[in-house]
Amino acid sequence: MLEAILAAAAVALLFPVLIFIGAATRLSAARREQRFAAIRLAGGTPRQVSVLAATEAAVAAIAGTALGFALFFALRPALDHISFTGQPFAPGDLSLHLADILLVAIGIPAAAAASARVALRRVRLSPLGVARRATPPAPRAWRVIPLLAGLGWLAAELGIARSQGMNGKTLSYLLAFLLIVAGLVIAGPWLTMTGSRLMARLALRRASRPAMLIAGRRLADDPRGAFRAISGLILALFVTTVAAGVITTSIDTQRPGSGTAASDTLVDHFYAATAARAVTSVPAVPATVLARLSAVPGARGVAVIYADSLARPAAPADSFHFTGLVSCARLSRLPALGRCAPGAAVAAIGMDLGVTATPLSARVWPAAAISPGRLQRLPVQAVAVSTGGSAAAIEQASTILSAAFPYLGTPATIGQRDQTIGRTITELLRMTEVVIIASLVIAGCSLAVSVAGSLTDRQRPFSLLRLAGVPLGVLRRAVTLESAVPLVISAVLSAGAGFLAAGLFTRAALGDSLRPPGAEYYIIAAAGLAASLAIIASSFPLLRRVTGPEAARDA
Repeated sequence: MLEAILAAAAVALLFPVLIFIGAATRLSAARREQRFAAIRLAGGTPRQVSVLAATEAAVAAIAGTALGFALFFALRPALDHISFTGQPFAPGDLSLHLADILLVAIGIPAAAAASARVALRRVRLSPLGVARRATPPAPRAWRVIPLLAGLGWLAAELGIARSQGMNGKTLSYLLAFLLIVAGLVIAGPWLTMTGSRLMARLALRRASRPAMLIAGRRLADDPRGAFRAISGLILALFVTTVAAGVITTSIDTQRPGSGTAASDTLVDHFYAATAARAVTSVPAVPATVLARLSAVPGARGVAVIYADSLARPAAPADSFHFTGLVSCARLSRLPALGRCAPGAAVAAIGMDLGVTATPLSARVWPAAAISPGRLQRLPVQAVAVSTGGSAAAIEQASTILSAAFPYLGTPATIGQRDQTIGRTITELLRMTEVVIIASLVIAGCSLAVSVAGSLTDRQRPFSLLRLAGVPLGVLRRAVTLESAVPLVISAVLSAGAGFLAAGLFTRAALGDSLRPPGAEYYIIAAAGLAASLAIIASSFPLLRRVTGPEAARDA
């Protein structure tokens, strides 16, 4: 489950970074196209222009990559003493392989050069291509298909997980989230166009709202560019929604058990330590091993948990995975594992011992429709020993189990498993904080760059509008509406898709229903939207400068 969440976090950070790179590349695209078009008109060949553009982009990318590596190696020693997940980083955690270094050092400049060549495709075709800009075709409704396909993929994985478990599903979850994120980016322009048409119709009915009409016409003319400006924030909201939902559910369903008896009870789950031996059960536990465990000084009882291959009762309301069967006579000697229902001879017990929303000692396991005699003919999945709590007894019982079943798991007390769960929860919380903060920061930078580039590209039409008598306040409201309308529409869709994706993921990976996030999520979402509006408002001084009379003369 942790691998799947880490994979989703990698996807969550990848797309905002790519969007930011694209926005930064387009910031000076218009001016650069005009400059290279002039070179073409002066006699420059398409190849010369392409080489010049690629060289400019590659040199800047190489400088940025070198600075990034310098900062990494300079700050790495300071991270050795930071306790990110409850314990400091190990030196190997922050080391880079040669393949990683080469991939970044070569890949980033190459991607920048390729992006520069693609951005100048109109200049390569014709030096007058910059002046002959036409309205692109309107986005079609088919753009929502990838988003629906990604959600459908997660729904299909839910059905597979119920029947086969989630082993080996990390790549499938990763691809599903990739498709959903890509689907949000693909569907955004169509949603922007739909909202712009509604806004334009409303403005036509009310002639006193020229800013709304200007914004609606502008969005309808270029919905792709309008959505591109806020796409980073939309993905950040999706990341925040999914992370909040998954982490809230994970913490709630993986709350460690409690009670002193949990630290005294040793459990050995039979599973292979290597992928080459996928053992999850053993045929039987020898009677000599059970006798030696019972003879450990201080031992109060030994319980054998059998594979639940025949009788599987329905899960109760709080959802617990029933995968084992245990004799109630033996379970009565291990109070840390709960107790059987009244009158039951065999109980169905959860195998995720120590990972439950309620203390194990308070659990009442339902009866299973199987006799004790037939139970002993089933394969064994785990052995539990109540050691009495002494370190010597725990060590002796652990040695007996390890010698009897080598390479099939490591015996550990429930208390020790609780500590592992606590560290995992801390890792998830820290990772969530990093993902949310990083995605919001990157998205904010992307929005700022996109708004500034959009104003620069529209310097001439805005200047002409001001010369025609349009007040500056009308232009400010138009710029605000151009970003606010697609932002609100896409934010609602992104949050809804995030909750749906988180719900499907938690059902498939955790086997539990989605828990609603706390107030922190809504505060972060509101703060993100407020910050985006503040970024848009911060462009108003630039709007005044680029739309003055002198700007119209120079444009």
